Amino acid sequence: MDRRRFLTQASLWSLAGILPAGCTTPRLGAEADQSNILVLVELNGGNDGLNTVVPFADPTYAKLRPRIGINPDQVVRLDDRLGLHPGLAPLKTAWDAGEMAIILGVGYPDPNLSHFRSIEIWDTGSDSSEFLAAGWTARAVTGRGGRRTADGIVLGRPYVGPLAGSGTRTIVMESAGEFANAARRVTLPASAPANPLLAHVVATQTEIRKAGDDIYFKLQRPMPGLRAEFPRTGIGWQLSNAALLIASDVDVPAIKVSLGGFDTHTNERNTHDRLMRELGDALAAFRAAMIERLMWHRVTVVTYSEFGRRVAENSGQGTDHGTAAPHFVLGKAIKGGFYGQQPRLDDLAGGNLRFAVDFRSVYATLVRRWWNGDAVGVFGRRYPEVGFFG
Repeated sequence: MDRRRFLTQASLWSLAGILPAGCTTPRLGAEADQSNILVLVELNGGNDGLNTVVPFADPTYAKLRPRIGINPDQVVRLDDRLGLHPGLAPLKTAWDAGEMAIILGVGYPDPNLSHFRSIEIWDTGSDSSEFLAAGWTARAVTGRGGRRTADGIVLGRPYVGPLAGSGTRTIVMESAGEFANAARRVTLPASAPANPLLAHVVATQTEIRKAGDDIYFKLQRPMPGLRAEFPRTGIGWQLSNAALLIASDVDVPAIKVSLGGFDTHTNERNTHDRLMRELGDALAAFRAAMIERLMWHRVTVVTYSEFGRRVAENSGQGTDHGTAAPHFVLGKAIKGGFYGQQPRLDDLAGGNLRFAVDFRSVYATLVRRWWNGDAVGVFGRRYPEVGFFG
């Protein structure tokens, strides 16, 4: 991150698209479609849920985490038993507005503690012993919604994850403006090659060129500068670009961003404290930008991670791979509060938390209520919905 890139981003805001006219009431269920936008926030490495949503009133927490536990005086209290890490204090405004849900104890049966396999399970929505080729988001959006700019956009870490799938048009970029300019320089042949492999390459280049043209021209439309300020961090940069794309009315149902570094085996507090500050500041800035642009009603933000961490701290003042963890859902359409159940710290499974909410229940709720999609068709079975939509 440097000053020049942020000044470039600020100038792009002055060139972004005019807001579409219309109602600012969220559309849910039968009234919803894929003009509703889902922003996926991957917390890469396995986020420590107990130091994210802190059970400060439980004496077992302090007993098992004498060195890395969050002091009760530092916790941003949400009720008389649970509170946020102090770095997430900027999200208290969304919580107080009823626009932030915290889903407690999210996990799945027979959890896998490998980074690679567990994130694959989360990305595809599979059982722990099941292998699926396409991501859950790709299955939900591909083939629906007619001709749009893309089925998904990935910002930052070039890992498409839940947007991977045959026939899914997913764009990976670092910057909306840089992608648009680069894509418009793609040269296309006058006719399709006879060679099937070359024809596929040309077809892909054509899609990139079309997407680049669409984003470029939408960024040219005049719009006043943005007052909301994004932090000068990687996740801040990604969410500023997500906000730019959404405010410019780029037609895409899903945008993925990521924040890495959560594999905190040693010296957890220094690393995790920084990551929580970066996450809290960036999400608060994104919410402020969407409210300012009158687009907050069209956006739902959800966090996910491959697993949580073990309950007890280790000898390196860190935590090892665990299981269940809380996750956040934010948006104008959200009915704020706690969902699920806080896992008991005195009833563990091999030192790990027992999950309360299957992560596919979260996904199924998003597919059905936010996109009016066929959740049973996407996941192959019915999962009980979580009631975080108003």
